Amino acid sequence: MEIRQEITLAPDDCQIVSSRIINGSRDLIFKAWTDPLHLEKWWGPAGFTNTFHEYNLEPGGNWSFTMHGPDGKNYRNECVFIEIKAPVKLVWDHVTGPIFQLVANFDELPDNKTRVTFRQIFRSPKECENIKVYAVNANEENFDRLEQELKAMTP
Repeated sequence: MEIRQEITLAPDDCQIVSSRIINGSRDLIFKAWTDPLHLEKWWGPAGFTNTFHEYNLEPGGNWSFTMHGPDGKNYRNECVFIEIKAPVKLVWDHVTGPIFQLVANFDELPDNKTRVTFRQIFRSPKECENIKVYAVNANEENFDRLEQELKAMTP
């Protein structure tokens, strides 16, 4: 298990960048990304559910979970948190295949909106291209699920 303790810099062909402007305060959106009671409800593409085994939100802390696919398969995931800067930035290394670093930024905008941008940074252009085939659409589904969870979080 490779654990990096810094944010990775990479050329564009090693990155998948997903971004969306979302209705909601940066604080609320950051909470949805960092509170396991909310995160487990929306993390992943449409049709997936999650079982969290460990969630230790601190630099060097582990996040261990299983994604249950609509196809009946289970997908084990292990992550290590690198940086938590509430409510601005969240960085973790995904240390089970596929290996990548995720850097999420939360930019406060006028009218109670937040731009959420996350970069998945891979070790090589080939690894990135192999994941990009399905990750681009899956990331959009992830945003859709986040927006649904935010509606449930708002009284």
